[in-house]
Amino acid sequence: MEDDLISKKELLDLTGISYGQLYRWKRKQLIPEEWFIRKSTFTGQETFFPRMLIQARVRNILNMKDDLSLDELASRLSDTEGFSEIRLTKEAIVERNIVTEIAMSVYGPAVESKEGLYSFEQLLHLYAADTLLSKGDMSLDEGRILLRTLEKHAGALTGKPCELYFVRKMGVALFLLAPSPVELYFDEGVRLVAKVALGDLVEQLKGRLS
Repeated sequence: MEDDLISKKELLDLTGISYGQLYRWKRKQLIPEEWFIRKSTFTGQETFFPRMLIQARVRNILNMKDDLSLDELASRLSDTEGFSEIRLTKEAIVERNIVTEIAMSVYGPAVESKEGLYSFEQLLHLYAADTLLSKGDMSLDEGRILLRTLEKHAGALTGKPCELYFVRKMGVALFLLAPSPVELYFDEGVRLVAKVALGDLVEQLKGRLS
């Protein structure tokens, strides 16, 4: 769990933003209040953040702040509804480098709408598969299992923090979706191949769509 958090000092050092910027963005609701986590340390109280979420959010803010006002940014980043109307063609997705051409070719036909368009939710599932493929963690066939898992269960966790677990035992791949935080205990011989917070993927996808 501690590995999933980043201290305020480390965040400022890594991103190059100032203390003032960070708290101004908080006041403008660019960064959710609940991401500021106060914890006791040996030096006293310190502020931590969910590591992947805050890093993705800061990158998105820095990438968009020159084109949008802070109020427009807050609306864009905090409101997933703003992305719910998105419908993209396969060609647009590949051209904008949202999902690779190989992932679109293999998985795209199975999830596209009758009109040949892709919604934000469908894009998120494709993006998750593409992310694991690009890391070399997953085969093309295992990606099909992942997409079925997301299609069947991700809707039940919409709007809630959740994580995707990819495990393998004796060559057999399994995917699990679970609310976060949760402690999972695996049988002997089970190898955790990847663990991905869906919230992180949502943040990254927003950045690619903006």
